[in-house]
Amino acid sequence: MTTTAFISHRDCALHDMGTHHPECPDRLGAINDRLIAAGLDLYLSFHDAPLATVEQLSRVHPPLYIKTLEMNAPEHGIHHVDPDTAMSPGTWKAALRAAGAGILATDLVMKGEVGNAFCAVRPPGHHAERAKAMGFCFFNNIAVAAAHALEAWGIRRAAIIDFDVHHGNGTEQIFAGDDRILMVSTFQHPFYPYCGTENPAPNMCNVPLPAGTRGDGFREVVTEVWMPRLREFAPEIVFISAGFDAHYEDDMASLGLVESDYAWVTEQLKRVAAEHAGGRIVSMLEGGYALSALARSVTTHVKVLADL
Repeated sequence: MTTTAFISHRDCALHDMGTHHPECPDRLGAINDRLIAAGLDLYLSFHDAPLATVEQLSRVHPPLYIKTLEMNAPEHGIHHVDPDTAMSPGTWKAALRAAGAGILATDLVMKGEVGNAFCAVRPPGHHAERAKAMGFCFFNNIAVAAAHALEAWGIRRAAIIDFDVHHGNGTEQIFAGDDRILMVSTFQHPFYPYCGTENPAPNMCNVPLPAGTRGDGFREVVTEVWMPRLREFAPEIVFISAGFDAHYEDDMASLGLVESDYAWVTEQLKRVAAEHAGGRIVSMLEGGYALSALARSVTTHVKVLADL
């Protein structure tokens, strides 16, 4: 059995973008309840996410952007940074914890203290560009973690896999042209954020999927496109932007994945990590807004990570 770290923090529930917003604090509660109901809490190594430092964030975000976000955090009420992305009094600390979780996860797997890690955090991160919050995201959590692996641990090749239903435009913008990073992704297209298909950089392997694509179409892309690129790249650590909003129960989008598809893709990525990266995987929660489907999918993903 692989020791799997489960990293979260109660501060992540303090970020609240308002009643009826799909990216709600209940997402983490649903995940925790399902993990406990499945008995997984007995097998995981639990850790509180630290606060990311300005130095760690500055590897991918300009200091002025970081400072502006901090200044925009309201003392009460809600401050909108775009029509669907807003800050509440708890957002600043939640965002620092979400980014900090990826830092801790990277340290734990690089030290060999755990085999892999899952970060149950919010706000999500993959839409956040270098100097722009958008799509429910403020700091690009997975990019902060990958940059930490490169800069603090001397990693020469890191892979980022993104199977969220929306394209990780922020991650692409941050790492496009950086040959230390290979990003492979699937996403519904055309769909928010309406990019990812126009002349991607050579280190970006973006595979758009039409609305209605189900598990067989997704698995074909993983097998025929992702896996050859990942094996050729031979990453020393594997990062996963784990969004579960491509689930067929999630009405924010129109793909048709189910839990068995998430189990299968996790197994494929574990194989790549075992072959090239000493098994090192850092997975971070992105989207997923149908609470029951999200909780079941995360539990399935974590079970596979932990060899349970």
